Amino acid sequence: MSDPGNYAGSTDRSLGQLFASATAEMSALVHDEIALAKAEMRQDAKRGAIGSAAFIVTGVLILFAIPVLSFAAAYGIHNLGLGLAWSFLIVGGAFILLGILLALFGLAKFKKVKPPEKSIASAKQTAAVLQGVKPHPRPAGARAIEQAQGSTLADRAIENRPVQDKAVSVTRSST
Repeated sequence: MSDPGNYAGSTDRSLGQLFASATAEMSALVHDEIALAKAEMRQDAKRGAIGSAAFIVTGVLILFAIPVLSFAAAYGIHNLGLGLAWSFLIVGGAFILLGILLALFGLAKFKKVKPPEKSIASAKQTAAVLQGVKPHPRPAGARAIEQAQGSTLADRAIENRPVQDKAVSVTRSST
């Protein structure tokens, strides 16, 4: 049969097992929160990239397409019987209107970028839970007894070593 103390649902686990379990769960919680934040940031970065691409397309249209298409459209309107100056004004206004519409589209995409709300809420909830956790205070009497006896944890560890180790340490210290 197996040891019942090794299961997570066991009520008679040692302090070391409880601490190891709490540490593992805390580590898993932190890793999950980081993964959630990364997923949310990745989604927002994608939205930001789409908005940036819209602004880049706007710039390309305005800088490179306007001169070429303006001349073609203006001369086409002029052939319909309108004056050449009015033809150029109509074409220029149309391209400016197109640029404004694309800029508004890009701005709408940028406005959809939000902070990682789920990660922030989860981190605040975790912080609230951890603020309520307080370490168990060590009894003042135990510390006073240790100081009076001159015994520390290191001294106790040396005293509890097997006898062979004490003999070896005495032999080493005398040489």
